[in-house]
Amino acid sequence: MSDRKRSTALALASALAGTAVLLAAPAAHADVVDVAYDCKTPIGDKSAVSPIDIKAVKEGDGYKLTMSFQKGVSSSPVELGKGAMSPSAVILVGGAEKASVPVSGPPNPEAVPANTPIKITDLSGTYTPKKSGKVTFTAGVLTIKALGTTTTCTPGNSPKPSLELDVTGSAPAASGGSGGGGTEDTLPQTGPTDSALALGTLGGTVLLTGAAGVLWLTRRGQRARS
Repeated sequence: MSDRKRSTALALASALAGTAVLLAAPAAHADVVDVAYDCKTPIGDKSAVSPIDIKAVKEGDGYKLTMSFQKGVSSSPVELGKGAMSPSAVILVGGAEKASVPVSGPPNPEAVPANTPIKITDLSGTYTPKKSGKVTFTAGVLTIKALGTTTTCTPGNSPKPSLELDVTGSAPAASGGSGGGGTEDTLPQTGPTDSALALGTLGGTVLLTGAAGVLWLTRRGQRARS
């Protein structure tokens, strides 16, 4: 086979291999999920259902999450002027790891008439996975601040995840040596083992002190006899 034909064959094989990898890569699964919010407002309890959509876009080691509301979830007895309302929420991460991602959005771009459902602007935040595997993203608590008041809306229907995604964790591997470069998921132990070590250290100190005292008394006695 000539060098030109061999190069062409290798290039074709590489292209086919790349296509196979792309076809084998798991795709994200997303759903628009109806979330029934129970809201605690300054004028009493309210409830509303809004379809929620969550999208993820890869950015460096993490993902930019965007949470979209297709319907308003609360209303105000008075008109809200432009920019009077600031929304924020929490996206719950489940699956390979448990986490809470805070997301927020810009104030209302237009005035909201009184007793009209408040349209929530898109909320966004950054999620950086620490563990690898399949994770899910579910709508959590929504907070609306307007005119010096705070409205808290909690999902009351245990909504299913709006997005499922395979991620690669970015946490560094734990170091087993004396260097301090690694991190671990578990907290330092403070149980019986550590207590025993601490008591052992204390006992060693007392023992050394006792030995020093005996040695000092012995030498003092020898001087007295001399």
